[in-house]
Amino acid sequence: MSTSESLGNVVVMHPLDPEDASIISRIRTAARPQKGMPWRIEARKPYDALLEGVSPRDDVTFEPGTVGDIPGLWVYPASSRSGEAILHFHGGWFHAGSARAYRHLVGHIAARAGARAFVPDYRLAPEHPFPAAVDDVLATYRGMDDRGIRRIAITGDSAGGNLALVLAASVAGNEVSAKAILVGAAAFSPVTDLTLSGATYETRAEADLYFTRPQVAELVRSYLGSVDANDPLASPLQGRLPGLPPIRIHVGDDEVLLDDSRRYVERAIAAGVDARLDVWTGMPHGFVAIIGAVKAAAQALDASGLFLSERLQAPHQTRQWEQ
Repeated sequence: MSTSESLGNVVVMHPLDPEDASIISRIRTAARPQKGMPWRIEARKPYDALLEGVSPRDDVTFEPGTVGDIPGLWVYPASSRSGEAILHFHGGWFHAGSARAYRHLVGHIAARAGARAFVPDYRLAPEHPFPAAVDDVLATYRGMDDRGIRRIAITGDSAGGNLALVLAASVAGNEVSAKAILVGAAAFSPVTDLTLSGATYETRAEADLYFTRPQVAELVRSYLGSVDANDPLASPLQGRLPGLPPIRIHVGDDEVLLDDSRRYVERAIAAGVDARLDVWTGMPHGFVAIIGAVKAAAQALDASGLFLSERLQAPHQTRQWEQ
């Protein structure tokens, strides 16, 4: 593992494990025929089926629920602490994904953090374009007050990472109020720049297992409509960075979205945020979902769980990052 430091924050490069390399090679072969295919509403079922296949834990239970009038699913690890919760926002490029399909992946996060988690079924494009998903995320955060939650950590993957970072900026900017303290955010391969200006859309074009720039551009148009992609509620890379709570991001080195993570963390560090980026060599988008087969997935989830647990349990937590 090699590290480079800036302003006391760390960017960590993780080497590729040979056994992981063999597994990813097989996944690459299987995924090749579907790379760059347009996403349609019909893709939701196979996408959910893919996430349903995440290796489950036997110490996690689930319960449907509603928070802030947004339906979703509660994920309960064997033990958790009162007054604390994780909000996880699922991926799917704003067009797919569901709380139920993501329950096993979120179960791994919740169990490692020792905290219950809620996964909202935010509204999806194209039926509900921007800012419907953002509105639902903000409503869910506010709704945690009614549950007696006073300490919240937020997590998200891909498009859900986008929504998590948008929420973090909204809280830091006092644009959404709640009694709870937002103690930190962890994101996996977040989409931070809907202008698609990251250089890795070119430099990782061949390496990426799933996505191409034209494919992603179509999804963004469907989500945003006529809204400017530079809107901070659409692209957290353009949003408020000073005053954010501690941020941890994990991303694969073989992703067109690599620069979305890299540039976000660079700007957060420059703004004085406690931020860290973990880059996993040879890993594709969504690699944490390959838990049980790929060592890197377990290692990234372990690190995220430890971070979330430490943030949720930090003594005498205050909004020091807003001062």
